[in-house]
Amino acid sequence: MNLIIQLIVFVLWIFELALLARVLLSWFPNIDRSNPIIQLIYDITEPVLRPVRNLLPQTGMIDLSPLIVFLVIQVVMRLLFQF
Repeated sequence: MNLIIQLIVFVLWIFELALLARVLLSWFPNIDRSNPIIQLIYDITEPVLRPVRNLLPQTGMIDLSPLIVFLVIQVVMRLLFQF
């Protein structure tokens, strides 16, 4: 069971890195989104961010969905470390 928890935590950590990369990429609006690596980052993160974005109220140009997802991932990882 411990191996499964470690695998889940590892996948969540990798997802956090992809999410961080997406946040950093948003600071560069002229970046080429047809780049395969950038497209992969968007393809991985968008299915998680879209539902969160739909639940949050419109805040203008600030997208708070990555922050919410980061917080949820941290809570899940802390709960998993307790097992």
